[in-house]
Amino acid sequence: MMAEKRDLVMPKHVAIILDGNGRWAKRKGMPRNYGHVQGAKTVEVICEEAYRMGIQYLTVYAFSTENWGRPKEEVDALMKLLRNYMKTCLTTAKKNRMCVRVLGDKTGLDTDIRNRIAQLEESTRDNDGLHFQIALNYGGRDEIIRAVRTVVERAARGELRGEEVTEDYLSSLLDTRGLPEPDLLIRTCNEQRISNFLLWQLAYTEFYFTPVAWPDFTKEELVKAVEAYNNRDRKYGGVKEE
Repeated sequence: MMAEKRDLVMPKHVAIILDGNGRWAKRKGMPRNYGHVQGAKTVEVICEEAYRMGIQYLTVYAFSTENWGRPKEEVDALMKLLRNYMKTCLTTAKKNRMCVRVLGDKTGLDTDIRNRIAQLEESTRDNDGLHFQIALNYGGRDEIIRAVRTVVERAARGELRGEEVTEDYLSSLLDTRGLPEPDLLIRTCNEQRISNFLLWQLAYTEFYFTPVAWPDFTKEELVKAVEAYNNRDRKYGGVKEE
């Protein structure tokens, strides 16, 4: 057993809001995109370490629906980085047997990016290593709205009755269908909000906030988050036994 695991119970699914890339770069006198490049490297490291620790599912918030409102030059740089990362991720997935899936509204992305996503998902579909989800052009409200539209359309065609719309049914229409809900959410750089990330799925998730910016996030920081998770009472509703 690895030293960092000790007697820790590993969360099955960890979600991470990758925050602080731009601020990290600014503190170093570098452009924001430098922080995003370093942040992408950190993603690769944490994917490998998470799987070694026994975490089965890892979901990262890479680009939100609100991120389109950033300065055009930053968005363009992020899209360029994304294109390069898709290539890198394909190589990493083959090496580590990662099963990669992209969450979010793919129709809002350029055609070449959608094609690369399709290639990545198809080529890693049967891999038995870490299940790695990347949220791109993703927003929790947008995801729920898209699911509700599907419900309305099916009901209008007479394919669905009101009593058939259950939690499980709605979950099956979300981008995360088939995935277990996150046990632990980590947000870096000291921000303490969920920023429209996995609104439906985080109902019973434990939250962990750290002042460490994402480019500085290491396996030691991941262990700290898991240790904090182990110190939480996981009984739904927060009611402890007498």
